[in-house]
Amino acid sequence: MAATAGEDGVRSRERGRRGCEHYDRGCLLKAPCCDKLYTCRLCHDSNEDHQLDRFKVKEVQCINCEKIQHSQQTCEDCSTLFGEYYCNICHLFDKDKKQYHCESCGICRIGPKEDFFHCLKCNLCLAMNLQGKHKCIENVSRQNCPICLEDIHTSRVVAHVLPCGHLLHRTCYEEMLKEGYRCPLCMHSALDMTRYWRQLDNEVAQTPMPSEYQNVTVDILCNDCNGRSTVQFHILGMKCKICESYNTAQAGGRRVSLDQQ
Repeated sequence: MAATAGEDGVRSRERGRRGCEHYDRGCLLKAPCCDKLYTCRLCHDSNEDHQLDRFKVKEVQCINCEKIQHSQQTCEDCSTLFGEYYCNICHLFDKDKKQYHCESCGICRIGPKEDFFHCLKCNLCLAMNLQGKHKCIENVSRQNCPICLEDIHTSRVVAHVLPCGHLLHRTCYEEMLKEGYRCPLCMHSALDMTRYWRQLDNEVAQTPMPSEYQNVTVDILCNDCNGRSTVQFHILGMKCKICESYNTAQAGGRRVSLDQQ
């Protein structure tokens, strides 16, 4: 439901802050698509059957004096500060979170700017510690999160870069780790599993297979290095001979070694 400046002001005082659950701001956006007033585009989109184009916003309404005016940082009538941060491209108003507008992304990001760089191939702003240390995938940020199927590029949730180069929302990544460790797209390990693989080595060594399985071998495909190898079958896991990962899948039927039949 669209808000009025008066209603928004009352709700803001009741909860001790301005704006909505998404942004701290002292104005309402006048949606160019339906001429309704909303605190932000997210509030608009959750209540309407269409989306608000942030770049087409031309007017805002002050929550104090209710003056409708051109989009700007301060009310032209009562001098209310609409936002400590204001972008005249995205028409983003909010408290100062060290935001910056990335021309390559086309939207505002939470900074500080010096802590991020824009990867031209991935087409996304990433933390400086990933510069030269991540696997690039062309326009990967334009794909939806494979967990929640929601947009990543314009999401307010931070993106997490997996070793394989695929992206997940940080919150989706954390939830995924509660149930598994592999990228849902390519099955590559989503984090460094070396320590766990060595623990599994010990468990395999301490758990001999029944005699009827001790000479059984299988062909496996490694999800981490994509290599193929033939190894002894074990119920706890089968280790890649190339990279020593247990993130493997059986690629053929079981067979008994001919020299031990």
